[in-house]
Amino acid sequence: MTDIFSRMAKVKQITTCTPLDIPESVLTSNEPIILKGLVNSWPIVQAAKESTEQASEYISQYYQGMTVGIGISEAKNSGRLFYNEDFSGFNFTQQSAQLDDVLTQLLASKHLTLSPSLYVGSTSVDKLLPGFRQENDLAAIAQYKPLVSLWLGNQSRVAAHHDMPSNIACCVAGKRRFTLFPPAQLTNLYIGPLDHTPAGQAISLVDFHQPDFNKFPNFKKAIEQGLVAELAPGDALFLPSMWWHHVEGLSKFNILINYWWQSNPAHMGAPMDALFHALLNIKKLPSHQKSAWFELFKFYIFNDDPNALSHIPTESLGVLNPTDDKAARHIRAQLLNKLNR
Repeated sequence: MTDIFSRMAKVKQITTCTPLDIPESVLTSNEPIILKGLVNSWPIVQAAKESTEQASEYISQYYQGMTVGIGISEAKNSGRLFYNEDFSGFNFTQQSAQLDDVLTQLLASKHLTLSPSLYVGSTSVDKLLPGFRQENDLAAIAQYKPLVSLWLGNQSRVAAHHDMPSNIACCVAGKRRFTLFPPAQLTNLYIGPLDHTPAGQAISLVDFHQPDFNKFPNFKKAIEQGLVAELAPGDALFLPSMWWHHVEGLSKFNILINYWWQSNPAHMGAPMDALFHALLNIKKLPSHQKSAWFELFKFYIFNDDPNALSHIPTESLGVLNPTDDKAARHIRAQLLNKLNR
């Protein structure tokens, strides 16, 4: 295994946050921050520090029978959840299971040297474990109405990907390692297909444990900009929107609970929709036309100059006005009318 992690800088950490008080400077940061011991007070963390059995028992008291999706990968894959050899599918299978059965399997396999990887990803805590958040929650971000999800499994490796929302990932049981890259490292991470992905988001094709520098030479540049965050039970990581993150469950029994939220207005759509639309309408244009559209996008979309449109009378701005819910519905109606041809 090539140890790229020792060559990267460590994510800075602070120890002054509590579940009731996370400074706004953290929540609006453009860089990741480890919130050391943020959720140490959670009962689930205290149970996990006693034993995996106690952590399992604590969770089970809230479970009411909801089925969960579980990814199962053979031991030979060393926990890496990825594509199969010809990219026609994936190296894991998806099944439905009862959470208590998954917990039983995890506890039974924790003493094995080699075992299949079991991975429960992004499952709503409120639906799966009603009442759990009354004792285990981040009240400091309640105003953002975050989506709270549970991740559970044994040793696993999830390829580098990015998410639109901001994120606080709380390590509850076991140890986690996040390997992080700023958005500008996109071209050095060798991102795979956009519409054929293991879990919805496009992923890096580089195996971080065995990087092939002949096939992915620019990954060396990404390593120079990479950051590593290693979390113990009770620690949390603030991860800004759009940062690339490779996530590893390092222990035989891992639980992570994360909080996703966006501060964007509710009427906004998914930016990825615009990217797909551009693939349809701009990608194959002649180069001189693409250059012209690049200038249009730079001016109308990526231009933050508040006076850029001051030459147009306010009453004539039309779709260039700041968008509200009514204007958003109007734009969507226009797009639907044009797309349905």
